[in-house]
Amino acid sequence: MGAAQKVMEPLEREGLTSLERLGLRVSAMINAPLAQLDRRVLIHRMDTDSDQDWDAIMDLLSETDGLGMTFCDDGSVILQWDAPTDDDRVIDSEVDLDLVRQAEPKAPF
Repeated sequence: MGAAQKVMEPLEREGLTSLERLGLRVSAMINAPLAQLDRRVLIHRMDTDSDQDWDAIMDLLSETDGLGMTFCDDGSVILQWDAPTDDDRVIDSEVDLDLVRQAEPKAPF
């Protein structure tokens, strides 16, 4: 049994749609450690990907700010992005101290 078949069997049992499976595959490619280091990934289209699903994922990616897309002659797509800046990072600085105090365990003495 091939590695790809082992990965796909649980997905099929969970009842994921073909669009969801494609989205998970593209997400895994983007989140791969090497892609994150290079801030670049080649997304390839498989024969089992429908035109409708592929177009939906490409439309979703094209709406993402800071993401460059280069369409290749073979149908694959190169995605590139810049490293996040301090302005891009959202830090929630408001902490409800009452909730923190309630969650702290009481001292046994």
